[in-house]
Amino acid sequence: MAVGLSPNVGPLKVWTERDGALLRLRLARPKANIVDAAMIAALQAAFDAHRSKAGILAALIDAEGPHFSFGASVEEHLAERCAAMLASLHTLLLSMIEWPQPILVAVKGQCLGGGLELALGGSLIFAASDAKLGQPEIQLGVFAPAASCLLPPRIGQAAAEDLLFSGRSIAADEALRLGLVASVSADAEAAALAYFDQHLAAKSASSLACAVTAARGAYLPEMRRRIAEVERLYLERLMQTRDANEGLAAFLAKRPPKWEHK
Repeated sequence: MAVGLSPNVGPLKVWTERDGALLRLRLARPKANIVDAAMIAALQAAFDAHRSKAGILAALIDAEGPHFSFGASVEEHLAERCAAMLASLHTLLLSMIEWPQPILVAVKGQCLGGGLELALGGSLIFAASDAKLGQPEIQLGVFAPAASCLLPPRIGQAAAEDLLFSGRSIAADEALRLGLVASVSADAEAAALAYFDQHLAAKSASSLACAVTAARGAYLPEMRRRIAEVERLYLERLMQTRDANEGLAAFLAKRPPKWEHK
């Protein structure tokens, strides 16, 4: 039974179900479900509000519409705004990694850029058969800071570098082979719910919280260090280059970029 469904007046729907044991978070700005400042703030507020609630065993993030997310707001990546955007997104992702219960993510359609980084902040990703996953930032002359940290531990250095350097998207079946997603099915939400029902619903929330903390003991401080490091690289080096600013401007103007390699 679903309880506490939030009114659809913002970018995120929030409710609990399975007798309050499963926190549901649904990106609710289809079709793009852009991970912008409003979406980040809503997700952060939802995780913060439910962090200490007794009896919650897991969270599940999914999305309305045909696509999980086209990614972050390109406008918020511009030089005058990107510091605030990166700080808020990275705070959210670290909060997710530190959240005391597993976070399941169900993706479909396009799951790109900041949308894939959001998914990488979770524990397990369940993909629909039509899902396309990728980090296309390099095509705009920038790079994906959080994914640069989160992808290598999940799929290995070489596979992560392929996705980060090429900017290509991969189909769900390739994502499964790489270990990026846990399963591929016609209905990713149903697969995530089935996982919860079979593997998590009968667990003790307090014991599961200890297991999550134990499993992430070395991972969390390393991600804190690495994300801070790449955030500085992005702001202090990348955004001082001509080509990074050209790539973003070209995307917004819907024209090909003109690289000068500086």
